[in-house]
Amino acid sequence: MQLSVAVRNAVLDSIETTIGTSARLKIRSGSAPASCASADSGTVLADVTCPSDWQSAAATGSKAKLGTWEDTSADATGTAGHFRLYASDGTTCHLQGTVTVTGSGGDMTLDNVSITSGQTITITSFTFTAGNA
Repeated sequence: MQLSVAVRNAVLDSIETTIGTSARLKIRSGSAPASCASADSGTVLADVTCPSDWQSAAATGSKAKLGTWEDTSADATGTAGHFRLYASDGTTCHLQGTVTVTGSGGDMTLDNVSITSGQTITITSFTFTAGNA
C-alpha cells in the first residue's frame, strides 16, 4: 500500500490533535513497556509540560517538535531509557519510544541521558515520519 504525502501529513497531524494541547512528556529509566496500554515502568526522571502547540504542521510526511521542551529541575537521578507522551492529564499514554543522546538514533534525543536530580533536561530532537511512501 502506498499513501500520498497529503494523506501521510493528515495522519501525522491527527496524532497531535488526538493527544491534545499541552501534552505531558515523561522521561523514564529502563525499557519501555510492551505498549501504551501497559502500566508505566521505570522511574520518572523528568516531567515536561509541552508547549500548547507542541508539534509543527506535518510536511513531506514528517512532523517535528515545536518550541522548547525542557525540565528545569529533573525529578530523580538515573539513565534515561524511554519516554511516554501523555494527554495533558499526565496519565493517558498515547505514544512511547526510546531515548538517546543527540546523534545516537533514538526516537527522541536529549542533551544528556545521564540525569541527576535537579539538573535541566533539554529534548533536542523529536520527529516522527509516516511510512507507506
